[in-house]
This record gives sequence, C-alpha cells and structure tokens, in this order.
Amino acid sequence: MDRFDAMRVFTRVVERRSFSLAADDLGLPRSTVTDAVKGLEARLGVRLLERTTRTVRPTLDGEAHYRRCLSLISDLEDAEGAFGGAKPKGLLRLEVQGTLARHFLLPNLPGFLSEYPDIEITMSESDRWIDLIREGVDCVLRFGQVRDSDMIARQVVMLDRLTCAAPNYFARYGTPTDPLALDGHRMIGIRSLTTGRLRQMEFVIDGVLKEFPLPAPMSVTGPESYLATAKLGLGLVQVPRFHAEADLARGTLVEILQHCRPPSVPVSLLYPRNRQLSPRVRVFIDYVTRAFGRS
Repeated sequence: MDRFDAMRVFTRVVERRSFSLAADDLGLPRSTVTDAVKGLEARLGVRLLERTTRTVRPTLDGEAHYRRCLSLISDLEDAEGAFGGAKPKGLLRLEVQGTLARHFLLPNLPGFLSEYPDIEITMSESDRWIDLIREGVDCVLRFGQVRDSDMIARQVVMLDRLTCAAPNYFARYGTPTDPLALDGHRMIGIRSLTTGRLRQMEFVIDGVLKEFPLPAPMSVTGPESYLATAKLGLGLVQVPRFHAEADLARGTLVEILQHCRPPSVPVSLLYPRNRQLSPRVRVFIDYVTRAFGRS
C-alpha cells in the first residue's frame, strides 16, 4: 500500500472512529487497515490514534496529521481530475445553518448528487463561527454579516426580514404602530453563540438604521426555537420572511411595522482565503447560488 492509500485509510478510520467500519467502507480486510495505520505511525514516529475497546480517537498529532492528509488527498484528486474531463469527486465537508439548509439546499440536493455522483457530502449543522482549516471543513453557509478577513465570502442572496409576534401577544401588550411606541413591549432574545450578545430590535426609519433595545425575559440561540417561542406569545421577533411565511399565512404570527422593516441580511458561503478552491467546492458553490436563486 503506497503512502496516499495509507493516508486514505487513516482518514477514514478517524472519520468512522473504527477500524472495522473503515475497512467495510473501503472494502478492505480489517487486518489491512490496521497494518496501514501501524505502518504510518512507524514511519512518522508518533502515535496517531488512541485505541480502546469501544472506540478509536485521534491523538493531538493524529488530528494534525489528519488535516494534512485531507489537504494532500484533495490536491491529488484535483490534479488527477484535471485530465480527461473527469467530473469532481471526493469528500465535501460542509457546515451549515440548519434552517437555511432545510429551506434552500436540501430540496435541490438530489439534482446535485445526480450530476456529481462521485461527490460524497458530510454536512453538520451549527450557528457558531468556526475555524474551517483547523476543523477540516471545506465551506460554510452562514446568515448575517461576515467579519472574518481570513475567509472569502461569496454572497448568495439577501434575505428580507420582518417583525412579528403571535396574536395572543398583541392581545396582551397591544399592537405598536411605530418603533417609538415600543415602551412596555418585550422581545425574545436571540443570542450569538460566538459572542454571547443579544441581537437588538432593528428598524430602518427614513433610510436610517436604528436599534431599539427591549427587555428579553427569554433568549435562545437557535432560529427554530426563536420562532417557536414567538408562536407561544412570549415576545416580538425579527425573522427572515421565508422562515415565517407559513405562520403568517395561517395567522399564528402577525407582521407589524411594515413601513420600517429591519434591514435585509446576506447569506454567504465562506471558504479559506489561503486554500486552493477544489473543483468539488467550486461546483458546490455554483449549485448553492442557483438553489438560492430559484427559491
């Protein structure tokens, strides 16, 4: 087994946390997988994996080597795919905001996988800002302004937002007709997982963005919980229109202050600035742009 094959074996063991499962995935005898990892450790002179009776986990050296292996394997696959008009293939690692994925990405995913059957996707959901290189992620789909200068951000859409609450909230607190009349009202806070800060109520008044801090007896970190607590009548929320459309149509949420809606917010794909964009990431970015355009 050559070095690149040994790297592929090692990365699959790390991902599956199991020699047996990695062997099944690769169609190899378990003994071959074990010998490949032992040979890699002997050649490097370090222990890459911690083995127990229940699981296999990478050591600190193993984590570092795993990330290097991913990069080297990706470069090799891209170099080979540059000839003969071959379609992109290999593992594509995504980090997405779950609500965006369910509304925009997943409905269009069968077509993408049909067009690129040799691309394997692993997708994790999170709202936190991550270190793509350290965590071995190819690209991230995020809602909101991008402040990380180490990342390239490709904006795929601007999402309109609105202010709303449940009918029983307005029955209790009244229906404000102006942001300046929000005294006595309350909001449901949505808290950043990165900074811990609460997002304030925002309104564009005569072309000027203004913030209106309101009491937040309850705060959450996820958009699904944010919308669910709004439907319980616990406070005002500001959400993307697509996320609230069904509830607005049913009457379980009611929009207010249409004349001074909050500013639209970008949705962006982020990928490392200092990493060569692989063909599989490139075609995925094109797919995401088309998916949001159709929706």
